[in-house]
Amino acid sequence: MEVIENCEPGVWDAYVQQHPEAFLFHTSVWRTIIQRSFGHRTIYLAAMEGGAVRGILPLVHLKSLLFGNFVSSLPFVTSGGVCADNETVAQALLRRAVATAESLGAGHLELRQESNVLPELVTREHKVSMRLPLAAAADDMFASFRSEIRNRVHKAEKAGLVADICGPEGLDDFYYCFTTNMRDLGTPAYGREFFANMFDEFSDQDIRIVRVRRGKTVMGAGIMIFGRDRVELPWVSSLRRYFELSPNNLLYWHAMTHAIERGMKTFDFGRSTLEAGTYEFKKRWGAEPHQLYWQYWAPAGDAPDLSPGNPKFQLAIRIWQKLPVSLTKLIGPPIVKYLP
Repeated sequence: MEVIENCEPGVWDAYVQQHPEAFLFHTSVWRTIIQRSFGHRTIYLAAMEGGAVRGILPLVHLKSLLFGNFVSSLPFVTSGGVCADNETVAQALLRRAVATAESLGAGHLELRQESNVLPELVTREHKVSMRLPLAAAADDMFASFRSEIRNRVHKAEKAGLVADICGPEGLDDFYYCFTTNMRDLGTPAYGREFFANMFDEFSDQDIRIVRVRRGKTVMGAGIMIFGRDRVELPWVSSLRRYFELSPNNLLYWHAMTHAIERGMKTFDFGRSTLEAGTYEFKKRWGAEPHQLYWQYWAPAGDAPDLSPGNPKFQLAIRIWQKLPVSLTKLIGPPIVKYLP
């Protein structure tokens, strides 16, 4: 078996398509999006045997004075990491990844895994993906919700809120909600080109926008990513000043109806921290936590905590929350491109 870099994209994507733990973010298209959006170096490792792919590991190198030098699979999204036929292949990919990190002088290697495929590594289990099985019919799905959820959807509709599904023509609406919400959370937002590049590279079957408006006023919007029989909403934002009208509930319900019409089997609300507010919100819909395994190699043992929950970032977060949204759009993207 040989581990190579830069496997032919068609061969790489064929393996992604058949591996049960791979998603759209594992594809070669996502590599192009990362390169176009951030300019990071990408190292895509493939384990080859007898001319066939036996495993893959996409890596992205991030290096900055503020956040350090490290390698991640995959930054900016819920999961990435090793997809392999067996443990032997996974270990071969890990050895090559560690050697790559060492050659780059990286302080650590981070692998965001769907399963605990490398138990010898330092493993954090603080993140889950909240997933809800979808019924075959929208009426059956709606009837399965607790009354609180149904009532909030009806409340939004009675208040005149309307949801729709669209493509890149809704990107400005989404980005307005996204940057406003991220400012309120005290977190820098990705540049608009990151999302624009997704629409340039992915097909209409892979990515859509769900949004909620009343008249010309946008109140919430989210990105829907489709892969096999699952839809994931990694980036969703509703404006806080409209929360009493329940735009988030209508947004998620309309996204679900669209997913059901598309024949999707699983609705993935995206990543959450256990017991956090977003975790509880998603749980009320009936979503169940799917454990994620964020695994680390580092020369010194553990890896640094670059999450917003790190106490050393709290002052910066409070300052960021007071900045005008227009200013955060300018200074945020150059910062967040180095945060995984």
